Amino acid sequence: MEYSPILHSLHVVPSSHVKNKLFVFCIMLSLWVYMIYCCVGYCSTVPNLTYGAVNRHENDAEVDNQESSLGASRDLLNNENELDSRGDEWDEIRGEAKALDDNAMSGFLNESESKKLPQAIIIGVKKGGTRALLEFLRLHPDIRAVGAEPHFFDRNYDKGLDWYRELMPKSSEGQLTMEKTPSYYVTKEVPARIYTMSKDTKLIVVVRDPVTRAISDYTQTRSKKPDIPSFESLTFKNMSAGLIDTTWSAVQIGMYAKHLERWLQYFPMEQLLFVSGERLITDPAGEMARVQDFLGLRRVVTEKHFHFNPAKGFPCLKRPEGNSKPHCLGKTKGRIHPNINPEVVQKLRDFYKPFNSKFYHMIGHDFGWD
Repeated sequence: MEYSPILHSLHVVPSSHVKNKLFVFCIMLSLWVYMIYCCVGYCSTVPNLTYGAVNRHENDAEVDNQESSLGASRDLLNNENELDSRGDEWDEIRGEAKALDDNAMSGFLNESESKKLPQAIIIGVKKGGTRALLEFLRLHPDIRAVGAEPHFFDRNYDKGLDWYRELMPKSSEGQLTMEKTPSYYVTKEVPARIYTMSKDTKLIVVVRDPVTRAISDYTQTRSKKPDIPSFESLTFKNMSAGLIDTTWSAVQIGMYAKHLERWLQYFPMEQLLFVSGERLITDPAGEMARVQDFLGLRRVVTEKHFHFNPAKGFPCLKRPEGNSKPHCLGKTKGRIHPNINPEVVQKLRDFYKPFNSKFYHMIGHDFGWD
C-alpha cells in the first residue's frame, strides 16, 4: 500500500487530540473527586444536632437513676447535659465553624487528618465556667474540640470507644483533641474509665465558689421549672436544725475535695489542672496562659482575644487581626441570681469551709472563697 500524507494526517492528528482531551478530563475528574472527599471530611467535624438530640432523649430516663459517690443525688435537673447548651447549640456550632476557618484550607490539603480519642478533657464542674473555657480554647489553632457534650464516660460508655472517637473532630499531627462534660468530675465510675482509655489523659476542672455555684445551679433549674421550691427549702434537710441536705446535687457538686479523692486514686495531681471560674471572667488571658502551659501549647490566646461586655458581665471573644464584632456566649449565660436569705448563705459558707480548706491543701492553691 502506498504511503499517503493525507491519510497519515487524518489518522494521527485526531488521535493525539482525543488523547489530550481524555487526559485533561481525567485530571479534572480526579480534582473534583478529591474536593468532594475533603468537603465531606470537613463537614464531619460539625456536631450532628439531630443525632445528639435523639441521644439526649434516649438518655434522659437514665440520668434519674444515676448515683453520685456520696449516695443518691436529689437533683431537680433531670438532665445534667447542661440544659443551657441546647439553647446555645447553634451558637456553639457557629463558634466551632469560626474557630476552624483559619485551618480549613490546610485541612483540605492534608490527607493525614483523622479522628482521635481526646488527649485532654474538661471534666467539671457544672456552672463553673466550662463553656467559656472551651470557647476560649477553640481559638487556639492546635486544638480541635467537639462542641456538644458527649457524656461518654457517664452515660454512653456501653457504646464503646469507636463510637466515642467518631464524635471527635478530625485533627492532624500535632493538634490536640478535646471534649468537655462537666458531670464527669462528680460521677464515681468516670476516673477508672478515663484511666482505662488512657492513663496519660490531661484533666481540667473549672471550679468556682461553691456557694455561688449552687445558687447558679438553682437559677438555671428555676428558669426551666419556675414552680420549684425555694432555694432555702431545698438547701436544708431540717431548716430549724440547720442541717444541710447533701443529697441535693446543687450542694453536693461543690464538695470538691470529696470528688477529688476519687480522681487521685487513678491520676497524679500533675495531670489535673484546676482553673478559677472567677478569674476566667476577671482575667481570662491570665487563666488561659496557665491552661495553655498545662496542655503544652504555645501561648496563642492572649489578652488581645478578649473584650469585656459589661452588659453580660462576661468577656467576649474577638479576632485580633480583624474588625469583626466580638462573639459572646449565649443569652442563657450570665443570668441574674435570685436574692437568697443571707443567713442561709452564711450557713452554706460555714458548711463548705472545711471542704474548701481540705481542697486547698490537696491542690496546693487557695482560691479565697472563705
